Amino acid sequence: MTAVDLFASFRRAEMLVARSRPLDALQALAPVLDSRPNDVSVQLLAGRAYLNSAQLQRAEEAFVRVLDLDPADHYARFALGKALQRQGRLTDAHAQLKMAAAMDPRPEYQEALGEVRARMALEDD
Repeated sequence: MTAVDLFASFRRAEMLVARSRPLDALQALAPVLDSRPNDVSVQLLAGRAYLNSAQLQRAEEAFVRVLDLDPADHYARFALGKALQRQGRLTDAHAQLKMAAAMDPRPEYQEALGEVRARMALEDD
């Protein structure tokens, strides 16, 4: 595949994720993932598609890969926290969401952190 073809596949995958078609997005993204496994934007998009299709372990792996490449990526920490939360790994999710909220106090990060804290409190009772 040429660079132009890879770019077109990436853009198509972005559009498909935006249209809530994560499985189709992953299919479009497959050659890009094969060609550019160390590209943060490719891993982020794959992680989003995995998360949106409830492939939580794969989402976790993609977001961990992003953080290996760029530890300061607050969105990857947030999304990793959400993937961990959906797997019921609340302590791990809490740690990631807390870091994401500290790095960038966006309302959705704060809300997710609050949700995990509330669930953890319920489990402690």
